[in-house]
Amino acid sequence: MADPGRRFDDLFNLVHDPATLIMAWDRVAGNRGAVTAGSDGWTVARIEREVGVTRFLDDLRSLIKSGEFRPQPVRERKIPKPGGAGKVRRLGIPTVIDRVVQAALKLVLEPIFEADFQPVSYGFRPERRAHDAIAEIHQYGTNGYRWVLDADIEACFDRIDHAALMDRVRLRVKDKRVLRLVKAFLKAGILTELGEVEDTNTGTPQGGILSPLLANIALSVLDEHVQQPWQPGGSMSTQQRRKTRVQKGEPNWRIVRYADDFVVLVHGERAHVEGLHEKIIQVLAPIGLTLSEAKTQIVHMSEGFDFLGFHIQWKRKRGTQRWYVYTFVAKRPIRSIRDKIRALTPRTSQQELRNVLIRINQISRGWTNYFKHAVAKHTFSHLYWFTGWRIVHMMRTRHRWKWKDVRRWLVTPTGRWRPISADGIVLFNPAAEPITRYRYRGYKIPNPWTHTV
Repeated sequence: MADPGRRFDDLFNLVHDPATLIMAWDRVAGNRGAVTAGSDGWTVARIEREVGVTRFLDDLRSLIKSGEFRPQPVRERKIPKPGGAGKVRRLGIPTVIDRVVQAALKLVLEPIFEADFQPVSYGFRPERRAHDAIAEIHQYGTNGYRWVLDADIEACFDRIDHAALMDRVRLRVKDKRVLRLVKAFLKAGILTELGEVEDTNTGTPQGGILSPLLANIALSVLDEHVQQPWQPGGSMSTQQRRKTRVQKGEPNWRIVRYADDFVVLVHGERAHVEGLHEKIIQVLAPIGLTLSEAKTQIVHMSEGFDFLGFHIQWKRKRGTQRWYVYTFVAKRPIRSIRDKIRALTPRTSQQELRNVLIRINQISRGWTNYFKHAVAKHTFSHLYWFTGWRIVHMMRTRHRWKWKDVRRWLVTPTGRWRPISADGIVLFNPAAEPITRYRYRGYKIPNPWTHTV
């Protein structure tokens, strides 16, 4: 698979192989979206109850094998964008049968394209996560790459050109039956919230199992272009060559991409970033994509920028003359979790405190676990204080308590404050979570399909 010139044929039999379909079903059934129905109204539970998994997969295999399988339009669901000021993101929810076929296609296609993907791409790839992208930015920012093209692709998942995408898929896949299946999913259409069916002439709807892989295939053209000098023999392929370029006043650059979010880090001057900006616009045009003028900016790392919920900034360490790259929690996710806690703790709420604490703890633990590698101790302490006061005010209103009643509830006989709890559920304290540095893994990130002896 690592041979970049090889095109794979006879993949169709792998797609409808019983073992592939069983694994695909398990992934679909184990997903949080299993309870959500597509445009046909069927859920995983209903199929298990009324049809049976064995019969369902046997019938599906026959449909695929005979060529009679046709994807159904995805059901549209609009969700508000975080901090989007009323803007919404359109999700496409496929039917369960389509999800299983997409999962089977992904099982077959992913190992092929993973061999080609650049190590600078981190989104929706096995063994990779957002923290790896942040660690890479931290690594290169520390080593002089301090001019940043902070880019935003406008409506990426909605505008990817189908012809350009299929051309990228054909570079590796020769089997026409598999190509027809992929194209059929791209052209399946959208069942809008108003009940109308819209054609999908561009894009790959967010929400489908196959969509992230197809988006990565399309956007790999950007990775390949920007990283071409880093390839063996390239002008930036060794540390010595990069050092020589800096001595000559020539720039080095590095892209870090997570799905459709990316930054380009430049060891050079602002003019070099401006030149790269124009080249990237030209690279994205053939696949139908453009950069948002409003959200794309060129910044120096000393000004700071937000990426994947983190705020990254090169700044002087307090009390010293030394400068370091720091990673903080950005303002938007702080506003977002505060809004969620507000929604769970309105003063007129009659929800049992135990249930409120369970839900708050779930949200806070997940949020804290994501940001525990940032400079976040103060932020975590503030979150605990904010949550505690929201609950106290809710309980005061509910029980018409005065402050002496609150003290009776939360202060021990020795005068110490006890944590808020109810029926054995204690309010989670984010500040108790240790802050740890996430180590940059670089080229050491394992690949599930690489066998070591």
